[in-house]
Amino acid sequence: MKHLVIIGLVIPEPASTAAGHRMMQLIQLFSEANHKITFLTASNNIEFSEKIEIEKIEINNESFNEKIKELNPDVVLFDRYVTEEQFGWRVSENCPKALKIIDTEDLHFLREARRKAFVEKREVNNEDLVNDIFKREIASILRCDLSLIISEFEYDLLVNNFKINPNLLFYIPFLTESFEKNRTRFEDRTHFVSIGNFLHEPNWQTVLKLKQIWKSIKKKIPEAELHIYGAYMSQKVLELHNAKDGFLVKGRADSVEEIFNQSKVLLAPIPFGAGLKGKLWESMKFGLPNVTSSIGAETMHKDLPWNGFIEDSDEVFVAKAVELYQNENIWNKAQENGYQILDSVFRKDLFADSFINKVSELMENLDNHRTENYLGKILQHHHLNSTKYMSRWIEEKNKKK
Repeated sequence: MKHLVIIGLVIPEPASTAAGHRMMQLIQLFSEANHKITFLTASNNIEFSEKIEIEKIEINNESFNEKIKELNPDVVLFDRYVTEEQFGWRVSENCPKALKIIDTEDLHFLREARRKAFVEKREVNNEDLVNDIFKREIASILRCDLSLIISEFEYDLLVNNFKINPNLLFYIPFLTESFEKNRTRFEDRTHFVSIGNFLHEPNWQTVLKLKQIWKSIKKKIPEAELHIYGAYMSQKVLELHNAKDGFLVKGRADSVEEIFNQSKVLLAPIPFGAGLKGKLWESMKFGLPNVTSSIGAETMHKDLPWNGFIEDSDEVFVAKAVELYQNENIWNKAQENGYQILDSVFRKDLFADSFINKVSELMENLDNHRTENYLGKILQHHHLNSTKYMSRWIEEKNKKK
């Protein structure tokens, strides 16, 4: 039995974050391929995590070296580039034969570029992309043996714009297994809904956008309410609650499926971000049509009709939200479109076997694979030395305390 060690910045929370759901899907793939799995983290977010084998580690502490040698993994999966920065050199030094994989989740440098352009109220340019996060994230990708890319747009960006060797990348989106079509009828549903973890800045900006346009929707559908769900709400989120206007801040969702079954339309005017949007994938899976932005729907549907509407104009967004809420024929067609997208774009059997085969192939030919990745070897050499001695300095400083 092969042994996979996952090093996570946080413990997966699939009920709260798309990243948590993604990680649990990867864990399932490795488990089905008969891998023993150990999850290492310095995080304490245990309350809402799934039941997985978790072992605590410390940052900038030599105890990790002994831990990873003891575990002796065949594969190490980092849950984002910052985790690879922190622990990658220790893995390379103590388990040099372990295959190193990074799950990018989404490209953080792309999200940052779009955030900056959003704040400055302009379009993204190439200079925005080559930011400090870009330099760190691309270096992590090159140091690893394989990077998992969740979006076709991001895969193409890395290969075509930044000339990353496709042999270092693997496109794998959210995965959908067999599902039953939702049976809750149009007439049995009510109200609009929005959902998203508030530690994620794009979700906060999405709610602010909804606050701006909600009165226009409410004016056309006086009986409607907008229910805002999301984990880790701060006071500024709670202050948006207004029962009189039907703008209701609900907090953490105990069951996304139950909430989506009751709701009529999901609203997601996402202003910036990267990767795939878990809320939109789940809205398809649970049969809830939505209205979103171009960023929200990016690479999620290929050329297939969307399960609702994609609009960037506030005025048109409002009109389409009202139309989708009131027109049963359009709503039913949108729901069916979502099922078609799931089957054509996200079906698990399109990716599962090829992913595990890729991992097995790399483990069998790891030396040759690394030899061909000469930029990765250079970066690995310098990163190991620079990060190693910085970490050792921090260790000594902590001991003196």
